[in-house]
Amino acid sequence: MTRTEIVDLYFLEHRARLLDVAAFLDRYDRGRDDTGEDDFRMTAYREAITLLLDGSGDRTARILALMSDHSTEPIEQAGMKGACGTPPPETA
Repeated sequence: MTRTEIVDLYFLEHRARLLDVAAFLDRYDRGRDDTGEDDFRMTAYREAITLLLDGSGDRTARILALMSDHSTEPIEQAGMKGACGTPPPETA
């Protein structure tokens, strides 16, 4: 596919996703600060946005690596019931 064909086919879908991201960040910024520091997930999210904009290739793989737990040993007990989407600082 040409770049024009890709934009013709996918632009509106990804424009909507970009607006979703903007709305999420606006909600977060308006939210009450209950800890005094940035949530580790938001730190990873902002780092991922930086990777999106750096102009280098393999963005998907690099963002996935950023937000993946690279530990090889199982933990004794999880601190929460579900996945949190990016490793907490102590396992990063």
